[in-house]
Amino acid sequence: MNFRCWLACVTLIGIATESAFAEATIEGRVELSKTSAAPVMMKRYEIVTKGGVLAPKPPLAVVYLEGSFPKRTSAAETKMAQQDLNFVPALLPIQTGTRVLFPNLDDTYHNIFSFSPAKRFDLGRYRPDERPVPSVVFDTPGLVTLRCDIHEHMRALILVLDTPHFVLSDGEGHFRLSGLPAGRYTLKAWLSSKTTLERQVELASGSTLRVNLP
Repeated sequence: MNFRCWLACVTLIGIATESAFAEATIEGRVELSKTSAAPVMMKRYEIVTKGGVLAPKPPLAVVYLEGSFPKRTSAAETKMAQQDLNFVPALLPIQTGTRVLFPNLDDTYHNIFSFSPAKRFDLGRYRPDERPVPSVVFDTPGLVTLRCDIHEHMRALILVLDTPHFVLSDGEGHFRLSGLPAGRYTLKAWLSSKTTLERQVELASGSTLRVNLP
């Protein structure tokens, strides 16, 4: 290896290392509502409504960083299945512009639709072997409520976010956001259709910030 090649390799390694160390992390805990708590053995989440407020049960939070970030350059794709007459997952956070596939894993028809302002659509009735799998691109930020026209109890939420930095908390409210750029941002925690907690944060390169909400 000649000197120029060696120097180029060392420079690239240095840049990569510096970039890795420059990323910041936020970790902490969101105080979840205890009113709709479920037994520990309950693994499946569902979306319930009380007084017109939609929320996951057992309680769960979507934690995300709001700020000015570069626009996505490539298309993203994820899934929300129908299984055992339920949406899986029941709560799905995605970035604006993501295509969501809705595979039918039940031995019956489903008809997924939404009247939400952020995305109105109706996929019509389709079977488990429907190909291509019905899908929708969510191109406007906001909360989208999904229902099945055939099975009235089925409900799910898609939270469309204008940020690439988001994560679901665990059942105890713990979360960790990594790979964050340095700067000043707003950290938010979505708990229900009527409750979103927020905190102003300042991230330094290579730092780990501990934040509890509220």
